[in-house]
Amino acid sequence: MNRLNPSLKHNLLIGILISIWGFGFAFFIRPFDDGTISFKDWVSISIGFNLIAFISYGILSALQRSVYRKIDRWSLSFEIASIVFYYILYNIGTFTFYKSSLLNGGKDFIEFSYSINLKTALIVIPIIILARRYLIKIIPIKEDLVVIKGENKLDILKIKKTDLICISNAQNYVEIFFIQNGQFSSKLIRTSLKKLHEELDFLIQVHRSHLINPSHFRSWKNQKTISLTEIELPVSKSYKEQLLSL
Repeated sequence: MNRLNPSLKHNLLIGILISIWGFGFAFFIRPFDDGTISFKDWVSISIGFNLIAFISYGILSALQRSVYRKIDRWSLSFEIASIVFYYILYNIGTFTFYKSSLLNGGKDFIEFSYSINLKTALIVIPIIILARRYLIKIIPIKEDLVVIKGENKLDILKIKKTDLICISNAQNYVEIFFIQNGQFSSKLIRTSLKKLHEELDFLIQVHRSHLINPSHFRSWKNQKTISLTEIELPVSKSYKEQLLSL
């Protein structure tokens, strides 16, 4: 899995669906019912547990959106980490609720996690995986396009954000390096590097003459040179610290 729908609205929709399904599961299955909990209390318990589920998924949605915007990519390891993170948040939240004055639960954290939430997770997590997968298929990801315009009206380049590799100063022009139909390409446009840096704030300056798209950073070749997709660039000492965090 190398794609993610970062939309908060669409991911919160998943959170709502998970919460509705979870309410039905908690209310009808009643995973820790000892026969002393009233109908009214079970309604409150089911609402509480699944409000926590929604909040946990909302926090995950905001965090993964932030990560995705920063690195501009996704992977199976990120997806697994996201689901584990959600379960940890949900487990801590529901245990706190379980030990509250409303429930006064007697299990400790380990016992609660194993006897209640682990069993729930075995049912809920496959549903979350399917929901996240079909979110991409049912609601297509809107391509994030970059439009670069020069001083001349005919000087224009429209490409996907993910295809832009770097921009370099070339006297009164800038040279834009990008991927087009799987091929490494470049285009000269009459404008300034400073102006493009202001317009394309996701780019990182690595030298007074070079801006890079951080998603194309590959490795350090040596102390003063970095490797990007299909190209190598020099790095100024004053910009090195920001790059070391990539």
